Amino acid sequence: MSIWLKTRLPAAEAPVRSSAGTQALTFAETGNFLISLENVTKEFPGVKALDNCRFDLMHGEVHALVGENGAGKSTLVKILAGMVQMDRGQIRMEGRVVKIPTPRAARMLGVSIIHQELILMNHLTAAQNIFIGREPRHWGVVLDEEALNKRAQHIFERMHLDLDPCTPVSELTVAKQQMVEIAKALSFDSRVLIMDEPTAALNSVEVEDLFRLIRQLQSSGVGIIYISHKMDELRQISNRITVMRDGQYVATVPTVDTSIKTIINMMVGRQLDNDGPTVFDASKNDVVFEVRRLWRGKVIREVSFNLRKGEILGLVGLMGAGRTEVARAVFGADPFDGGEIFLRGRKVIIRSPRDAVKNGIGYLSEDRKNCGLITEMDVKTNIVLACMNRFAIGGLFLNQAAIHNTARNFVSQLAIKTSSVARLARSLSGGNQQKIVIAKWLLRDCDILFFDEPTRGIDVGTKSEIYKLLDALARQGKAIVVISSELPEVLRLSHRILVMCEGRITGELTASEASQEKIMQLAFHREKRRPEPRYV
Repeated sequence: MSIWLKTRLPAAEAPVRSSAGTQALTFAETGNFLISLENVTKEFPGVKALDNCRFDLMHGEVHALVGENGAGKSTLVKILAGMVQMDRGQIRMEGRVVKIPTPRAARMLGVSIIHQELILMNHLTAAQNIFIGREPRHWGVVLDEEALNKRAQHIFERMHLDLDPCTPVSELTVAKQQMVEIAKALSFDSRVLIMDEPTAALNSVEVEDLFRLIRQLQSSGVGIIYISHKMDELRQISNRITVMRDGQYVATVPTVDTSIKTIINMMVGRQLDNDGPTVFDASKNDVVFEVRRLWRGKVIREVSFNLRKGEILGLVGLMGAGRTEVARAVFGADPFDGGEIFLRGRKVIIRSPRDAVKNGIGYLSEDRKNCGLITEMDVKTNIVLACMNRFAIGGLFLNQAAIHNTARNFVSQLAIKTSSVARLARSLSGGNQQKIVIAKWLLRDCDILFFDEPTRGIDVGTKSEIYKLLDALARQGKAIVVISSELPEVLRLSHRILVMCEGRITGELTASEASQEKIMQLAFHREKRRPEPRYV
């Protein structure tokens, strides 16, 4: 029997829509939770990740779990998913004390987790990914491909998802891959579904599709733990919000009755920077970087722009517009078919990232774990990675004392939360990993910096710190390009904004004339001819 029948709620207990647009629950506070964690404590060497934390979830509820990076959210849900063992505490499922020693034990209890980084095998089909290791077989030996696809199709139909089970995962969009992960979780008859930053790589249309699916799961009684740094999403999809800070439980509040400002104040415990971009006078700053008629097939179509000393230039557009492709081409990470790059009026040839770095150009990739960090190396090595030659002694040895001191200075300057610069980068939260990447390029002292999705998956407190850092770099004379999918972020940071669509620049806005509506109009503006760039 499928989960859709097993966990369906009586009509009297079904979630109802409130006037605010969230799913307001009609449950009485009886304490009869689907799952609850009490007095959970977990320590790692040098770090107390959780300190007597609590959390509970009802049937058919979306319960958001929020906090800054390092607040303990990931540790808490990993305990629930059987990936980490708590030192002290208790887990109850529908009032009964349970042990969750392994991920397999969690799945048997109906608990599944969908990670921010999707865990799929690209060479296999959607159906094969869903039932990997549990494939139906003839006589227990030969794979029954037809039965496999039928089972997957049944789940897709229940999800109202138009997807061919035979499609290789490599051919699916990120949004569809996320749906395959959800289908995999439902194939285990999951009653508790943990979603970690599920919309990090989705556009607005795909987010709506995901929310539609979440509401279907709610109506079937599935309890969903939703982790996100996007406050506007929480207003749309969650019933309650639990806030954590520094490994401790702060509060649980009803979404419909709580303002975003209140939630943020509980998360960070301090006043955040809400200012707009600093004043920028183009007439007083020289052009230091210029791209002319850059093109590469249909991906980049004769893109031209310039950048002045001390300027923050926003580069925006819908997913697939070509923003990242432009940055990677300029940095030498990808080849391009034509175009010219000028540095302080002098034409430069950039064929590789090494050439870019030699010319004082740095690029912070949107994929920090694969392109920005070596996660199996420690913090100090990652920080000095782009200028290791500075620490060489006689070309044979590294000055470890100098590396250690340099790394410690950046850890202090950027408030990187780590017990030691010798800790592996993979053990740090996403926000602290991003700060390590920033430290690497600050040490290199690049004059031109491309920040690609600088705050993706980062909490509001760390976002504010990065905004202040970018403002400070601009005041020091650094020229910065910010690529971001978050329009409020672009509007907060940019002195000037370029909008792209289908590989072209379709418009340019100053900070004073820019708005989300104008940006979106230009983002959908498909022009057949190349607009002439307006230099400032």
